[in-house]
Amino acid sequence: MKLRFAGTILREMLPDRWHMTAFAPTSNDRSIKVDGLKTHDNYQLLNRELAADDPWRLDGNPFERKRHAQMLLLSLAQGPIANALEVGCAAGAFTEKLAPHCQRLTVIDVVPEAIDRTRRRMNKPAHISWVVSDVQQFSSEELFDLIVVAEVLYYLGDIAEMRMAGGNLLRMLAPGGHLVFGSARDANCQRWGHVTGAETVIAILTEMLVEVERLELQGDSDNEDCLLVRFRNPVSSS
Repeated sequence: MKLRFAGTILREMLPDRWHMTAFAPTSNDRSIKVDGLKTHDNYQLLNRELAADDPWRLDGNPFERKRHAQMLLLSLAQGPIANALEVGCAAGAFTEKLAPHCQRLTVIDVVPEAIDRTRRRMNKPAHISWVVSDVQQFSSEELFDLIVVAEVLYYLGDIAEMRMAGGNLLRMLAPGGHLVFGSARDANCQRWGHVTGAETVIAILTEMLVEVERLELQGDSDNEDCLLVRFRNPVSSS
């Protein structure tokens, strides 16, 4: 396993070696579609996975737990969060970690069962708003100090849709606000049947935002290889 850091990630939080099982796709085709997402019958597969005790092993897999720990460090780099948006909640493994640090949190997911399961897990706290929505179509009159979007954008059908989704998120990011992005790399995403992955989306987001910090995580399995990046909205509030 290799860990490569950029910026000021807290290295002491990671052990020298992670003992992990492979984070393998549940099918050779991980694509889905609802309201603009890449189409296929994996929507039903996602719902079946969400019915499992530990969907995608997000709680039980050490690689996923460390990925979430590093996502949280990036999210909290500027301290407590007034108003945050999480795009894609799966079964709430990361939501549970992020929510205590937010005065307000909006959680969106295109799969209704993901929202329902996360709400049950969180016991419906009053400071969280829940929305079933596509990342391209979601809109808010509020601006968010933090937006977290991880393992989501590679489900979109093409690079143009990814660019549109990035632009939509930028419109909702407060001046000086931060966006934390995470994804498997291009090679893995393409092997899973998607158009592209982390490197391509990072290049798109860099056209709109300023990259502040990057973390690369790699585990024992070929499937355990992701990039996490914190971006800042360079637009001034003045």
